[in-house]
Amino acid sequence: MKVLISADMEGATGVTWPADVEPGTEQWQRCRSMFTSDVNGAIAGLFDGGADEVLVNEAHATMRNLLLERLDERATMITGRHKALTMVEGLQAGDVDGVVFLGYHAGAGAEGVLAHTYLPNSVTGVWVDGEPASEGRLNALVAAEYGTPVVLVTGDDKACADAVTYAPHARTVAVKDYVSRYAARCRPPARTFADISAAAKAATALAVRHEPATDRGPYTVEVEVDATQLADFAGMVPTVERVAERRVRYVAGSAYDMIRCFKAVTTLISNGIENLYG
Repeated sequence: MKVLISADMEGATGVTWPADVEPGTEQWQRCRSMFTSDVNGAIAGLFDGGADEVLVNEAHATMRNLLLERLDERATMITGRHKALTMVEGLQAGDVDGVVFLGYHAGAGAEGVLAHTYLPNSVTGVWVDGEPASEGRLNALVAAEYGTPVVLVTGDDKACADAVTYAPHARTVAVKDYVSRYAARCRPPARTFADISAAAKAATALAVRHEPATDRGPYTVEVEVDATQLADFAGMVPTVERVAERRVRYVAGSAYDMIRCFKAVTTLISNGIENLYG
């Protein structure tokens, strides 16, 4: 049994503030340890549950945040940018029996600690076929296309509630409870390690690859931004059209094409932001 861990940081133990996840800050250095502890808890539980192989894919920002030197030595890790499937790199091998979304968070426009979709700001909403789409929902669509079930989701309580909408059978672990965008009631890392490990062990029973979902497309994706020039930038991607002052739309025939186009759109949006005026 092979399990992939897609590891994001905003939903990790103890994280509540932008500097907690911004590479180079003092707070980020501190939170890296708790992030790595969450991942190690999942790894331990997955192996206890019968996994033969665990692959960790770094999925936050520069994708160089986890402490490799502290990683459970039974696992391997993909670290660094840029990757074809970004947050769920590794699924395309076609041999992953289950995927864990670790350290995930609510989507842009929703309540949740550091809630966003791909960009920390600028993107104010994302919809797939008319339904609000968090990173979890987007990545779950890609996983389904490879026949890989989402077996465990960890993050704040809002991320866990979101997970029920796109992976209703997955185990969930709330490592903190939402108070505001920048505040949470947090469990200490010793407790969250144990909680994640126990849930991961139980989640291995769900790691059963099935037939790829090849009949779900096409997908209509809409992205709303907070400034008109960002919609202009996004519209530079072929197939992407501007449908309102601050909204663009595109149609993708597969989840693979959907997530790759989404990455292109958000990359151009991020490059259209000026420090003082957004």
